Amino acid sequence: MTSTSVFVSGANGYIAQHVVKQLLAKGYSVVGSVRSEAKGEELKSLINNDKFSYEVVPSLTEKGAFDDAIKKHPEVTVFLHTASPVSFSIKDIENDLVKPAIEGTVNALSAIKNYGPQITRVVVTSSAVSILGFGPYFDSDKIYNEDDWNPITYEEGLTNPHFGYFSSKKFAELAANDFVAKENPKFNISFVQPVYVFGPQAYAVKDKANLNFSSEIVNRVVKLSKDDKIPEEAAEFIDVRDVARAHIIAFESDEAISKRLFLAAETYTLDSIADIINRRFPQSTVPKADLSKNAEILKTAHKIDNSRTRKILGFEFKTLEESVYDTVEQINNA
Repeated sequence: MTSTSVFVSGANGYIAQHVVKQLLAKGYSVVGSVRSEAKGEELKSLINNDKFSYEVVPSLTEKGAFDDAIKKHPEVTVFLHTASPVSFSIKDIENDLVKPAIEGTVNALSAIKNYGPQITRVVVTSSAVSILGFGPYFDSDKIYNEDDWNPITYEEGLTNPHFGYFSSKKFAELAANDFVAKENPKFNISFVQPVYVFGPQAYAVKDKANLNFSSEIVNRVVKLSKDDKIPEEAAEFIDVRDVARAHIIAFESDEAISKRLFLAAETYTLDSIADIINRRFPQSTVPKADLSKNAEILKTAHKIDNSRTRKILGFEFKTLEESVYDTVEQINNA
């Protein structure tokens, strides 16, 4: 057990709640930031642990956003920056998506440098979209690894919300690297870059209508009825509990310093998800999967080699079968 205190920004997010849960299970104290007191109180009642407290940081983009929260917690020695907007229904891509991601990251790092000299490790939750090429940049022959960068430009990122999300992650990560290079802070930094994240919510599901973006991929299949056609779609997945575990190893292990932890377990198609649901839940009304199409559909997924990341992490990732089962089981019982 440990007495280290860890700050988790955006603590009520899907991944962040798992991070908080695992930190508390390991004996860490956790301070989470949330946008409002109402969100803080709701999270506190879900978590129900004396070692968790929260601070309200209403806006990521205001200068000095994290200053007061950091000043109030001189006991914090690790900062996990998971807060970043994910929305595809926005009107103003630059101001609602790209800038908050970049400025939120720089504000957090500035606060740590200026007011948290005791903080020695920082982990930024990025995304595999800053590594992988999409749309015009998708290359079916390329094997992507930890050294790759999505070639998208800042300007291209402003053309639609999906490109906006790709660019927000890439340019927030580059801004963090620039900050470290220019400011030479006392902390070491690491990045966690998951592909699509599946798996159950960390705590009870209160609102099935509002699952996070990646869990909604599984939920979309759950909602199909017997006669519906299963869309032909393929990508890579990682379980949320493995993402949370990677955040902890990212600051506990010296091997992870300055590294990008590229998290992908295996590829999936919506047919393979439907197949798991039908096998594991006999009452299911999901359409019958046609696995014979998988080989063709999987050509649209990225090829990945994240062996360096797996070596640093040193644990086996959860399978698609386990992740989908646990997700659906929770949705069904909610």
